[in-house]
Amino acid sequence: PLSPPRHAGGRINWPDWSGDLVAIIASGPSTKGVDLKVLRGAAKIIAIKQNVDLCPWADVVYGCDAAWWRYRRGLSEFKGMKICWAGNGLTDYPEIKRVQIAPGKREKYSDDLHFDHGTIGAGGNSGFQALNLAIQFGARRIILIGFDMNDRSGKHWYGRNNWPMANNPDSTNFNRWIAAFYYASQAIKAAGIEVVNSSPTSSLKCFPIKTIEQSISE
Repeated sequence: PLSPPRHAGGRINWPDWSGDLVAIIASGPSTKGVDLKVLRGAAKIIAIKQNVDLCPWADVVYGCDAAWWRYRRGLSEFKGMKICWAGNGLTDYPEIKRVQIAPGKREKYSDDLHFDHGTIGAGGNSGFQALNLAIQFGARRIILIGFDMNDRSGKHWYGRNNWPMANNPDSTNFNRWIAAFYYASQAIKAAGIEVVNSSPTSSLKCFPIKTIEQSISE
């Protein structure tokens, strides 16, 4: 059973986004065709790693892997909240807040959503982890942008990841990610949280498709 989100305590002084629309910006090719400016002032924004370049006014940047944070030198110019996985060995930038990824019962890491602050599910990707964070922030309406999960070349809207120790996704990754989101979608629905996908070409089918404009108007 899932406990309700808490807004006090925990390792990080979480923001309270109760009642806000939250957009999570991932790196799928479809992101390049999105006018993210329409979200400014209309939604809270979590940018996944490189996507902060498209919306430098984001509220949060999340990235699991230490290699990207080192490549961007801790993203010192970003004034919002920066969060990474505590287990990635990143100690170079103490201003980056850190969260735990929960261990699994059978696998190394859990793909369950977690509602207690400071511990999140893995899902195999930063987008899943950012979704778990948004839920811990109190979000009840969330729109996913760039969660395409179907480009076999492994390219993102900016091309392939090319920083030192970077990884690029393949079909094995996509299958694992989609399964994790599908599993989580059942808990999301049970908790009364609305998650929609803005990409009509996405292979992630467990969330309804809505445009950004529809989500804002609602």
